[in-house]
Amino acid sequence: MNLFFLFFIFLLTTALPAAPTTYEKLIVPEHGAYTGAYVDFGEGEDGVTLEAMENFETLVKKHQALIGFGSFWARQKFPTEQVNLVRSYGAVPLLYWSPWDAPFDNGQEHGPDKFALDKILSGKWDHYIDAWADGAKAVPSQFFVAFGCEMNGTWFPWSGYFYGKGKILGDKKAKPALYAGPEKYKEAYRYVVDRVRARGATNILWVFHVNNYSYPNGTWNLAAAYYPGANYVDWLAMSLYGKQFAKEDWDLFEPLLEWPYKELCNLDPNKPIMLAEWGVAEPHESELKGKWFRDAFLAMTEKKYPRLKAAIVWHERWENADGTFSNLRINSSQSSLKGYQEGVASPYWLDRPIWKK
Repeated sequence: MNLFFLFFIFLLTTALPAAPTTYEKLIVPEHGAYTGAYVDFGEGEDGVTLEAMENFETLVKKHQALIGFGSFWARQKFPTEQVNLVRSYGAVPLLYWSPWDAPFDNGQEHGPDKFALDKILSGKWDHYIDAWADGAKAVPSQFFVAFGCEMNGTWFPWSGYFYGKGKILGDKKAKPALYAGPEKYKEAYRYVVDRVRARGATNILWVFHVNNYSYPNGTWNLAAAYYPGANYVDWLAMSLYGKQFAKEDWDLFEPLLEWPYKELCNLDPNKPIMLAEWGVAEPHESELKGKWFRDAFLAMTEKKYPRLKAAIVWHERWENADGTFSNLRINSSQSSLKGYQEGVASPYWLDRPIWKK
């Protein structure tokens, strides 16, 4: 073995942060499900503070097993500080890892930006993916990452809508058909996961996170068209929201879950399912939101959805472009707060992660 080769090995082993030899592994609960929250962490959804998590716990009278927050590519780094804060609180981080440039509040429905899927696939952002992965592999326990969530809508720049929509690729008679938009997303998803794993970050639980109903609601835009495959996904997930905006109709919880749950179950017979985001705004009519929460918790604990193993409520209030407000906070009213508290108090909802060392 010559000196040059030895020097090369030295550089290679010292250049990359060492990954832990073993990770704490998160157990999928056999009975019950994990409760969690996103707690209004600011514009970039990543202003994580211990105070915010503890205040939410006090508000709902229950510790949280999972905490979600944003990890936007515009930051160009792994969110080590935020992950450490969530872990110090005693919860599992869920990172919404979004290839999105700032300003985040103005980017919806504007189409691809500098983190476009084509640019990711060209290798332009390999240095960032590698650096992010190096930060990720230093975490001594498993944590969740949802790459490019809600791709089956039109509001995010990585949505299949912006990459050819339902244009059929290859043989038009082939079944299942391959659609341009979903295929581009799948290609990028696999590329990112492969690259992260190649850097040694094997402690990530990859989350395939769709919107509960596709928009547009065509065959080409359904969850199955985007699914990157069992080897790339650990948990299946959806966002489920009731009424968010003033002009929307009031919808009951269970119809929003029932068919999308079956849709996710059909992707894989065994993988656990989570509500990676769920919530509802405060309507003008009193008592409706509190009842919505009570009905939701009842539906989820009646064993009609046995593979649903986690639910992360979205606790945020924001101003819309038309000057109206969407208030999804748990405490948007006393009725809402009481309804949520009563539902989550059930021992079915696990307040601490279960680890296998």
